[in-house]
Amino acid sequence: MAKTILHMLTPLKHMSPFDVNMALDAGYDSVTPYTNVTLDEVTALVQDAMFSRSPRDAVRTGVFFAGKDAGLALDMMDVFKKTLLKPFEISAFADPAGSFTTAAAMVACVEKLLKEKKGKSLKESKILIFGATGVVGYAAGVISAIEGAKVALAGYDGAKRVQGKADDIKARFGVETVGVDGSTEDKKKEALEGVDVVYCAAAAGVQVLSKELLASSKSLLVAADVNAVPPAGIEGLQLFDNGAELTGGALGVGPLAIGDIKYKTESGLFKRMAASDKPVAFDFRDAFALARELV
Repeated sequence: MAKTILHMLTPLKHMSPFDVNMALDAGYDSVTPYTNVTLDEVTALVQDAMFSRSPRDAVRTGVFFAGKDAGLALDMMDVFKKTLLKPFEISAFADPAGSFTTAAAMVACVEKLLKEKKGKSLKESKILIFGATGVVGYAAGVISAIEGAKVALAGYDGAKRVQGKADDIKARFGVETVGVDGSTEDKKKEALEGVDVVYCAAAAGVQVLSKELLASSKSLLVAADVNAVPPAGIEGLQLFDNGAELTGGALGVGPLAIGDIKYKTESGLFKRMAASDKPVAFDFRDAFALARELV
């Protein structure tokens, strides 16, 4: 049988060792990183990967899109799809900075708690996201909005920059989100009014929600945080929490509870791509579908 070969593309100076290890542990025979890759270079790289193998063995070839920009990774995936030519089709997986699988894991964990402990669905929920200009917050917002939730993106520097992300989400996916001001404690308190779920995906080591803010929210049901670096993004949340009660009564989901599902999701998609007998193209939607099975 032909060897499984993975080409890993990133616009950054370095490819993430995390993703390289994950791909090899998932079963790829060969993994090759390509760094500083620009959007206009994707077509030629995909063609070289595609046409260098027989149609029979093409499916044993994969391309991984990395980096730290969700929009750019999705644009690269679009170029990839337009470049494919039968019968030489190969597979692809986009997960920039692990954001798609992390976001999928966070939303899946929250969805399970909402359903089992609160009798509520994502579609019925109002969600507030801190750190929404980052790749994880962006992806979590897209997933939740596609599922029918009302999603607000809170900006630590005001609403303007996050509204730009909301506009991008609307243009790419046709779903509505809205930018709100989260620049002060008073603004955060205002943004929390009527919110059922909070996702925290802010910078590592930044506390987003204090116990006072948690206590002030009368509607909050679940709060999740992906930041494992002290202090916690949500005060009082422990790393492995998965339904523990926080100040104010909301149920908390900690970063390592999310991380366990994230790891299994990324590994699972790599394994599926390596083993597939037909070409596949995985992004955050596929990550969420698998994370839902894993929680």
